[in-house]
Amino acid sequence: MAAPDLPVGTTINATPVELPAYATRYVNLASADFGATVLDCTDEFFAQAQRMLLSAEPVFVVGKFDDHGKWMDGWETRRRRNGGHDTAVVRLGIPGTIKGVDIDTSHFTGNFPPAASVQACRVQGDPDSDTVWTELVPAHSLSGNAHHFVEINDPGVWTHLRLHIYPDGGVARFRVYGQPACDWNQQDAQALHEVSALHLGGRIVACNNAHYGTPFRVIMPGRGVNMGDGWETRRRREPGYDWCIMELGHAAHIEKIEVDTAHFKGNYPDRVSIQAACMANSTDESLITQAMFWPELLGEQKMEADRQHFFEGSTIAQIGPVTHVRVNMFPDGGISRVRLWGRLAS
Repeated sequence: MAAPDLPVGTTINATPVELPAYATRYVNLASADFGATVLDCTDEFFAQAQRMLLSAEPVFVVGKFDDHGKWMDGWETRRRRNGGHDTAVVRLGIPGTIKGVDIDTSHFTGNFPPAASVQACRVQGDPDSDTVWTELVPAHSLSGNAHHFVEINDPGVWTHLRLHIYPDGGVARFRVYGQPACDWNQQDAQALHEVSALHLGGRIVACNNAHYGTPFRVIMPGRGVNMGDGWETRRRREPGYDWCIMELGHAAHIEKIEVDTAHFKGNYPDRVSIQAACMANSTDESLITQAMFWPELLGEQKMEADRQHFFEGSTIAQIGPVTHVRVNMFPDGGISRVRLWGRLAS
């Protein structure tokens, strides 16, 4: 990407695009935030392959060079002179079912690959020379400085992907949207499980607003690292309140709840409540309407800044097994993490 009229050091952001449904409903299993990593690649002379797994949107910095040439925010290989093509093997941060990918060539204009394909495998440990790979995306034409969304209809649970680019060039970001998988048959049904956790199949279904934060981060492991690591809404200037609907990884009888406002100090919600229900056969769209009438699992609770709030015992209503919850913030604000622990229901 050339920018001759801009001062050296100017940072150019990627152009925003409208995301397909699968990219808004599911998480990026290949995000470095989840521990995804590039295990092997044929070449990364101009730019390291690990960069294409970063969660931040790619940027172009005018006049920024390193020892190998122009610095690029992504993976870039040297020009091939001996045939063949380049590949990169990615271990997903969370094994799961893949709903679609995005091969993003933002800022790569004269150095993008003309085509790419994607293979997948499921192995214990990491793949080797005996690993059998399954093609998920056949050779797909690419263009420069653009997103390439490819929906995938495959029921398999995968642990690793292999990205092929033909014959060489650069990819800014490689995103793999899917649903984390958990084999609940291997879990102790009598134990208390964090059934809302992302890595155990928890999922954000919908929210009414996420102006400053990303809702799926509220079900990630650990405490938030800063105020951007959570779900935060814009300032409400009209009556009402904000909400977020979650699908649990498994139906459960909820016994313990945590609402963490870590790093939210002048913008934490005044109060929080949680509604819940057991919804076996509903679409994401229908859940938004139905959730308004779900019974309360946790009545309105006063929140404090930058604090973990725990609730259990008689504070949690006994409403039977639940599969979905709606977290309500009154009237608005930010939450770092929400966790629900329960005993598995049949």
